[in-house]
Formats: sequence, structure tokens, C-alpha cells
Amino acid sequence: MAQAEQPRGTAEGREGGAAKAPEHDARRLTAGGPSAVIRLNGMDYQLRITRAGKLILTK
Repeated sequence: MAQAEQPRGTAEGREGGAAKAPEHDARRLTAGGPSAVIRLNGMDYQLRITRAGKLILTK
């Protein structure tokens, strides 16, 4: 039986007990598309993946 992959930054994904920031794949955040909306404190931000493979976050 296959075990579910643990996201990095969880208790089992930490090295030496030091807390690491969670990691997220940008292509999963955008569901394979070129952009996603990220909401923080009621404000919307747009995350875009450029054709060159760079990330741009704008208000």
C-alpha cells in the first residue's frame, strides 16, 4: 500500500527539528496555467509564471 507524500515543512519533513518554510510548486498553485490569485488579509495578488519561467507577484 502506497503512503501519501508528506508536504515539506511538516513535522515529518523537517531536518534536525529546525522549522523550514513550507514549499509549494508554482505550477500546482496555478493549476498548470500561467497565473493564480493569492488572497492575503482581504487583498488579492496575482502570481504569474512568465514564458522565461520566472515568477512575478503583483497587487
